[in-house]
Amino acid sequence: MAAVMKGLEPETAAAAAEDAAGDAAEAVVAGPGVPVLLAGNRLSFDLCAGGCHQLLHLCAQQPPQLLQVEFLRLSTHEDPQLLEATLTRVPWSLPHLCSLVLKGGQCRDALGACIHGALTTLPGGLSGLAHLAHLDLSFNSLETLPGCVLQMQGLDALLLSHNHLSELPGALGALPSLTFLTVTHNCLQTLPAALGALSTLQRLDLSKNLLDTLPPEIGGLSSLSELNLASNRLQSLPASLAGLRSLRLLVLHSNLLASVPAGLARLPLLARLDLRDNQLRDVPPELLDAPFVRLQGNPLGEPLSESSSPPGISPVLEMPRLFLTSDLDSFPVTPQGCSVTLACGVRLQFPAGATTTPITVHYRLLLPEPGLVHLGPHDALLSGVLELQPHRVAFQQDVGLWLLFVPPRARRCREVVVRTCTDNSWDDLETHLKEETPKRLWAHCQVPHFSWFLVVSRPVSNACLVTTEGTLLCSSGHPGVKVTFPPGATEEPRRVSMQVVHMAGQELQALLGEPEAAVSPLLCLSQSGPPNFLQPVTVQLPLPSGITGLSLDRSCLHLLYWAPPAVTWDDITAQVVLELTHLYARFQVTHFSWYWLWYTTKTCVGGLARKAWERLRLHRVNLIALQRRRDPEQVLLQCLPRNKVDATLQRLLERYRGPEPSDTVEMFEGEKFFAAFERGIDVDADRPDCVEGRICFVFYSHLKNVKEVYVTTTLDREAQAVRGQVSFYRGTVPTHVPEEAEAARQKKGTNALWMATLPIKLPRLRGSEGPGRGASPSLAPLNLGDAETGFLTQSNLLSVAGRLGVDWPAVALHLGVPYRELQRIRHNFRDDLDGQIRHMLFSWAERQSGQPGAVGLLVQALEQSDRQDVAEEVRAVLELGRRKYQDGIRRTGLAPEDPALPGPLVPQSPEPAQD
Repeated sequence: MAAVMKGLEPETAAAAAEDAAGDAAEAVVAGPGVPVLLAGNRLSFDLCAGGCHQLLHLCAQQPPQLLQVEFLRLSTHEDPQLLEATLTRVPWSLPHLCSLVLKGGQCRDALGACIHGALTTLPGGLSGLAHLAHLDLSFNSLETLPGCVLQMQGLDALLLSHNHLSELPGALGALPSLTFLTVTHNCLQTLPAALGALSTLQRLDLSKNLLDTLPPEIGGLSSLSELNLASNRLQSLPASLAGLRSLRLLVLHSNLLASVPAGLARLPLLARLDLRDNQLRDVPPELLDAPFVRLQGNPLGEPLSESSSPPGISPVLEMPRLFLTSDLDSFPVTPQGCSVTLACGVRLQFPAGATTTPITVHYRLLLPEPGLVHLGPHDALLSGVLELQPHRVAFQQDVGLWLLFVPPRARRCREVVVRTCTDNSWDDLETHLKEETPKRLWAHCQVPHFSWFLVVSRPVSNACLVTTEGTLLCSSGHPGVKVTFPPGATEEPRRVSMQVVHMAGQELQALLGEPEAAVSPLLCLSQSGPPNFLQPVTVQLPLPSGITGLSLDRSCLHLLYWAPPAVTWDDITAQVVLELTHLYARFQVTHFSWYWLWYTTKTCVGGLARKAWERLRLHRVNLIALQRRRDPEQVLLQCLPRNKVDATLQRLLERYRGPEPSDTVEMFEGEKFFAAFERGIDVDADRPDCVEGRICFVFYSHLKNVKEVYVTTTLDREAQAVRGQVSFYRGTVPTHVPEEAEAARQKKGTNALWMATLPIKLPRLRGSEGPGRGASPSLAPLNLGDAETGFLTQSNLLSVAGRLGVDWPAVALHLGVPYRELQRIRHNFRDDLDGQIRHMLFSWAERQSGQPGAVGLLVQALEQSDRQDVAEEVRAVLELGRRKYQDGIRRTGLAPEDPALPGPLVPQSPEPAQD
């Protein structure tokens, strides 16, 4: 067993044990129509449902090959009684078993977390497996260690991670051959003293438990080379740790340690000591200067807080907390550290000592423009872009960052990560998710320096470090996808990663018009370092769904390869040797890219693969254009996923009206498009997203692709209504867009310029009909205010709404909005902060229409809500409107040129102030 796991990390030891049996494969049938893979001396029942039934049926048949089986994998997502009955048969049918893997975790919940298996105990008969050296019980529901495990005298490796163990039995110390023990992610509070009797133990991982003390006997582990106690509650360490003379790696980060034994500095073989994120204020001088010691996250040299602390725990300085309003875009950070909540919903935690001198941090929440967003072919953007400055200033300790996002709709075989830009390259940070509500999640990561950050959904990525000794890389989302690196594949260690993408068989069959067509998962392999490996690397892919090695027609099987930035996929079936088993295909490569197995009767498969790959990345959407009922000049443009159209229209049609949505069109994530108003209608404002009257968009499937604009016309609206239109086109705004794009409309598909055209109607203006009087100036239907205090138009109110942010509930209450209505707005526009603000403000304004003093009430509410900045902006708009009003009166001769001289004033509505 030691030879099997040589050169591999502990995380891949179990997988290496299963794959050490050689390459020969033979198919065995467990029952009528039930295929099972027996590869050499390895038997796997964890890749398909009903594994227990298949194993029982196979044991009943007793084929001679069973006597040769040494490796068994069995999923524990089964009925507990059936699982127990199956395991009872194992010692009798598989007497030479060396490795037994009984893991859960193959299934995932709605958030993508692994689901624990049903295993709670083991039958006592398993102790009769005299040759068993490797036992993996990870991701199960064990609360106590089964008694039969303590009788397995030949056990070399025991994996108990991700269970519910609260203690370990003392009898565990009697296992004479145990060299590897991992009990991570459990509930251990204490350790038995007998654990120190494991004289052969070399690697012990007890991270992520609830340990607060260690028994002194742990110093008796004379062969121990790696000890991981991270993420526990340890407050002190026994001095006996200094007796672990074979120790090379000691991980103690994320505990509550106030001191460490001075003897650790004298361990002769210690190569790494991780003491990050503890409460260390005094460290032995020998450790302070040692290059292998990591001490970040400790309040070294800081004075104790005067506040009282619980007995036995060192007092800690209370961290300052800052809550920023939306008018602030910076905040100070001192060496003491602080916790900051930004108005945009972002949280930051600066640990004590993160910076040695006070600094000022600036932040901006930017719209996701393509230049700021880096997405892979199958990625989806889940948030805006957060910029934190100063850039590239390294902190002494990592800063905690929490970003709020709406969870993606499809979560199977996908994961959420925080992506950041470092030295002009984008990297994905280790990310942890925390649910705030079912529709709102936090993405938490640690950042060493500031840059741009965004939340991305991507296919599950698995990675490993390939050394000169070789290793094995498996996909966690598709267990059948594996890559084997032989010894000597690389001279220098390099990091490799894989992503696997699934395509539904119905989509492929519809595309090809071939009911029997099928494809394997799409595999993407990438690496750091030189492009080629020194030795061929073996890649294993599952055969296309519904195809088995016993029945397939080899002439229909195609291995496709794509290397960016090429446009087409290449059929390399004739260039490689495909080794087929009952369920898998294996082939060897020397460099990495994209690989795909196809089973089809078509001959020219490369072009079809390109179309199928595009289909995987396309989103079906509809385009809408609605006009506000009270103000037809206000137009809402939105691009919606097809499944959200009905719900969105039902919410909007109370305040908007317009034509039916466009026909369904297909768009890529991050694709640019624009809206062009045509036939006499134009945009009535200078906007940063407006180029020569064209409104620019970028489509992101999980973000709100919506914009509200004000339109105007050069035509005479007093004579008749203006019937115009808005058209949507793909790409960036060209130098010239033809008013009539009939030729482009004839061409449908993803490359067509034109996507849709929707009608826009501006109703006829009705002027005064009295003789000798000109038409009265046209005013927006919802002018708020009066001639004495001034007016605000919808454009002004929209600007106010864009500035309120999270302070809008306070403003609403000061405006007199009932709390019950406040709750209703929050419910109706959940997950839409802008919608909440606009609905509250415009609903209140409609009720105030025609009533004096409304503008003053709004200014007063803003001041009472500590939004003096917005109140000053409203006053400036009112002053601008009054000046325009006075200028208009003077031009018509209704007022003298000198405003100090009295003259006749005719009360009338002033010209609306524009933003």
